[in-house]
Amino acid sequence: MSVDCSNNIQPTTRPHADVPAGVFVVVPAYNEAPAIGAVLHELRAVYPNVVVVDDGSTDGTAEVARIAATYVLRHPINCGQGAALQTGIDFALLQGAEFIVTFDADGQHRVEDVAVLLSPILCGECDFTLGSRFLGTCVGIPPLRRKMLRLGVLFTRLVNGVNLTDAHNGFRAFSRRAAQRINLRLDRMAHATELIDQIRLSGLPFKEVPVQIRYTPYSLRKGQSTRGAIRIALHYLLGRVLL
Repeated sequence: MSVDCSNNIQPTTRPHADVPAGVFVVVPAYNEAPAIGAVLHELRAVYPNVVVVDDGSTDGTAEVARIAATYVLRHPINCGQGAALQTGIDFALLQGAEFIVTFDADGQHRVEDVAVLLSPILCGECDFTLGSRFLGTCVGIPPLRRKMLRLGVLFTRLVNGVNLTDAHNGFRAFSRRAAQRINLRLDRMAHATELIDQIRLSGLPFKEVPVQIRYTPYSLRKGQSTRGAIRIALHYLLGRVLL
């Protein structure tokens, strides 16, 4: 993967030989058997180090992942996405990862955008990059989902003072030293706001990067409801007091 340090970064789907050494892609997954095979096939066509963390799935996700992923880790019970991400990050670091990308298992993220996320880190501009669908594009997002995500952005700005455009996007990249600062203790979806806290407290530079998010009937069925979003906010606030 060649690195363009200009302001016109282009996506790439070039194969392994062009990928910087030490890039690991971490894919947390819970009951994603219908989608994860195609996601991993696309990722492995470009990135040789793909780590799936099967978070206690009951639908054969691990079996599908073992066919296509480089590494498959498995939680014996469902612990939550935050726990799955921390497991994957810790494992990648132990394997010598220099750069870590987190990537959803449901097909919402584009492999082409991994290079776009990595580029500012490889160029030394920052240590964290955060994908933003609102700087990029959202394909098929329902109006209610858009409103919920905007409220999530407002909540994050209010509770931790970080000015972001997209606070709950699972598409992110870290340098090694950035990943070493991450210690997610909120196991479930509230980890997304906790992660922003940890980025702020790390003192390391971060940058939002435009990405495209693809909404499909499958991914929308698995998305958060309004009630779920309220539970996430309460879980984060409670965790902030107790942890």
